Amino acid sequence: MNNVKKIAALIKKYFDNLDKLLLFAVCLCTVLGIVLIYSLADSGTVVHSVYKTQVGSMIIGLIICIFISCFDYKDFAKLWFLYVPVALVPVLLTFTKLGVGVEGTDDVAWLKLGPLTFQPAELLKIAFLLSFSYHLYKVKDDINNLINIILLCLHAGLPIALIMKQGDHGTALVFIMMFVIMMYSAGLSLIYIIPAILAVPVVGYFAWQYALGDVQKERIMILFNPGTDPEGLEWQQDLGLSSLTAGNIFGNGLLGNGKSNVPEIYNDFIFAYVGYVFGFVGCLALIVVLAFICIKLIADSLVARDELGRNICMGAFSIIFTHCVLNIGMVLKVMPVIGIPLPFVSAGGTALVSMYIVIGIVLSARQHNQKVYRMFA
Repeated sequence: MNNVKKIAALIKKYFDNLDKLLLFAVCLCTVLGIVLIYSLADSGTVVHSVYKTQVGSMIIGLIICIFISCFDYKDFAKLWFLYVPVALVPVLLTFTKLGVGVEGTDDVAWLKLGPLTFQPAELLKIAFLLSFSYHLYKVKDDINNLINIILLCLHAGLPIALIMKQGDHGTALVFIMMFVIMMYSAGLSLIYIIPAILAVPVVGYFAWQYALGDVQKERIMILFNPGTDPEGLEWQQDLGLSSLTAGNIFGNGLLGNGKSNVPEIYNDFIFAYVGYVFGFVGCLALIVVLAFICIKLIADSLVARDELGRNICMGAFSIIFTHCVLNIGMVLKVMPVIGIPLPFVSAGGTALVSMYIVIGIVLSARQHNQKVYRMFA
């Protein structure tokens, strides 16, 4: 009887500490995405297996998320020597004959696993979030030592270089933003920040000359010269923007709207379909929910019990914030087409599960923000 009471008290403590608002907002976005994908399947735009995969991915992701949140995040972070190699090997395999591209992309960043395709960069993103958070935590009292700065830059430079080599510039930019935001929130001195800001034009020049391909350069130049390639690289963005604005204020409703002609409308351009279906009001509501998620991640960082928990929350914030800005900016034609999904809404099993894992790690940091409390000792 005493054991039953202890278990009941532990479960009650878990739900008392659980960031229920964050989890609810995340699930709300995912359900919205599933409804939108079902509507696209109903119109014949995508096959029905796409929304079924999304439902399965949400269930799997939510189970993993809750499971991870039960354990102390510090225990995960300390095992970097196990999960970092596990995350790196699949990325390296994309440079072999096992690496494949997918329709609608110009990079080889996936592995074929039977009937499924898997993007190893998503696993590497989680590994980097944990390992870099732990690295910052270990040097927290001496982060502005030049040697530590160099080692931190090398830590971030390896995954960024690998992802750039794959040709996945969008995901590489997410890693860069993780590095920048996490370094800043960890207390990087202005002595390093100011020179880094001044070096941005120089880095940008070399990136333009040697890192970006002709297509990537054209996509950026189109932003400054709209209308120069309406039947080429601008075509997808023009269709997406037209679909977004066709919903006017309140949208055209979910089902029975006919087949969409916007490429990747179920994935990278799903925000355009939000506008078509729910109009300006629906787009605004979705932005508010996504902004709430980002603000909640920052708030959780402020109540974390140590620098490691704070680093994890800020790293998760940088992932989701960067994805939102790049994706919505791409649909609004203020960002280049860069192949970044809208968090929790776009179709994609690997991306959805990985996002739920990130949220699970954040929930763990929030769940275990008291030194005296452990769900599993």
